[in-house]
Amino acid sequence: MAPALSHVDWILTTGRQLGLDRMVYGLAERLCDAGVPLMRLRLSMRTTHPLTEAESVLWEADTGPITQSDAPHGLETRPAYIGSPMAVIAETGAPLRRKLTAPLAPSDHLVLRELRDRGATDYFGLPLDFVAGTGGMVIFVSNAPTGFSDADIDLLHRIANALCPIAEAHGNHRLATAIATSYLGARTGQRVLAGQITRGNIETIEAAILFSDIRGWTALNATRPASEALAIANTYFEVMSEAVDTTNGEILKFMGDGVLALFPSDGTDQGRQSTCRQAIAASHAAQGIAVLADLPVPFGIGIHYGEVLYGNVGARTRIDFTILGQAVNIASRVESFCRRLSQTILVSDTVAAIADVPMRHVSTQALKGLDTPMPLHTPST
Repeated sequence: MAPALSHVDWILTTGRQLGLDRMVYGLAERLCDAGVPLMRLRLSMRTTHPLTEAESVLWEADTGPITQSDAPHGLETRPAYIGSPMAVIAETGAPLRRKLTAPLAPSDHLVLRELRDRGATDYFGLPLDFVAGTGGMVIFVSNAPTGFSDADIDLLHRIANALCPIAEAHGNHRLATAIATSYLGARTGQRVLAGQITRGNIETIEAAILFSDIRGWTALNATRPASEALAIANTYFEVMSEAVDTTNGEILKFMGDGVLALFPSDGTDQGRQSTCRQAIAASHAAQGIAVLADLPVPFGIGIHYGEVLYGNVGARTRIDFTILGQAVNIASRVESFCRRLSQTILVSDTVAAIADVPMRHVSTQALKGLDTPMPLHTPST
């Protein structure tokens, strides 16, 4: 029979393939099976993410795996963190061990008191020094009468050294995913992460294209402080993002005071109809969400359906993931009539025919680039 893998070898081979959370859970169970008196194991690390500042994976002997958690920005200002053992480890970059069987001082953080009240006897935290500088830490807590032995402490040092590069690799992957999805959208971001990053890597797809922008943006900027205009723009972007996301679309770009969203189709009759209806549903949703968000400015939405080029364009060292084509231009020009015709939503004749939902004809207009005027409609429900 082959000898069992050491804990360090397991981390570097089997464990690293499991994902961060399952690796931590598996490691905790292996340590307990080997006789290490482990009550709690927590791996926590800083992130570079627009919504979260740190992420943690936590295991406890009483409950087993605990859902991976994220801490929002502003962590350092919270009483639960200020002066805590984790804060001390982050500030000093040094290990921290505290025997909880000894009397606690008045200055000791509430975290240590709560752990002691639950039966913890030994707290041992080690920093994880990442190359990128963000870093993290791993926390081991024991509830054995005498806490961790010297041999346990030596093992936990070696385990932390093995965990460090694995945790950093997972953190880098999460960072790449966060950047791609935050700046490009979930669907497009995944395409980039899958390797579609070469200039000219473009495919032709059919889609419903939604354009929207704030009405009177120039006048708004001229009459309100820049900070107030920015806050209004962000509220508007939030409104459109929620509306598009909940109807299976994707915002491809924020452009000044405007939004370009995409609803890809599989090219079948059913797929065309579905995506056009989704784009219309997003428009209705945006109106409702805007009321709830108390958005103080009106906006227009234009929708067209057609064939677009979807992929990477740009210079050799600076590329952009976007959509191009006549269908994109038409969607933009349809939206430009919203203000002139006093409508919040306008759709092209193509969308009206494909969607097959109640519509009201608003006007027939000449659109730049088209040989014949196009009837414009607004959904009647």
